Amino acid sequence: MPEFRVEFYPFANVNNTIRLREAVVHVRISDLLEGAPEGVIAAIAHILLAKIYRKPIQSLHSTRYRRYVSSHDMSARAQLVRQMRGRKRIDSARGQVYDLDQVFEELNRRFFYGLLARPRMTWSRSYARHSLAHYDPAHNAIVVSRVFDQQLVPGYAVEYIVYHEMLHLKHPVKLRGSRRCVHGPEFQAEEKLFPELEKARAFLKML
Repeated sequence: MPEFRVEFYPFANVNNTIRLREAVVHVRISDLLEGAPEGVIAAIAHILLAKIYRKPIQSLHSTRYRRYVSSHDMSARAQLVRQMRGRKRIDSARGQVYDLDQVFEELNRRFFYGLLARPRMTWSRSYARHSLAHYDPAHNAIVVSRVFDQQLVPGYAVEYIVYHEMLHLKHPVKLRGSRRCVHGPEFQAEEKLFPELEKARAFLKML
């Protein structure tokens, strides 16, 4: 049996980590969970131990944990902590080829009657291909990979990427049971309204 060192740690999100180093197991649990019920802490312990020993995670524990961290109260606290502790590098919406602010405003006019409040728009720092874009509600920002800010990238591809993130702005993540619904039916129905959807998706696959 290795020695265990467990602590609550001020992560910028609801994170929990476990590492085995020189016969010592180091466990860090988000301090947001410090007041969690005993059953939730037990579920976290089971999940972390299952991961480090490569054992299956029992659905009872994973469901209990997901339900707790996805609750309205915990989600609100986590978002506040991300705002306070998280670091969000906001560079500029104006790229060498495309201006994301202009793209947003044009899409807002065409598809949303100009009713969406524009979040902070920024190109990513790197030319990431594994994460093409994301909407960060904690910092109210849409980040688009700089890989799209090139002459060879057609305008409809950039528009589709931004349009997709604008739908996340309009349709926030919902909780269904213990699972998060990211792309619900309403989201998917509106996404199909983008006129060059198939062309854009085909280009993204090629990219």
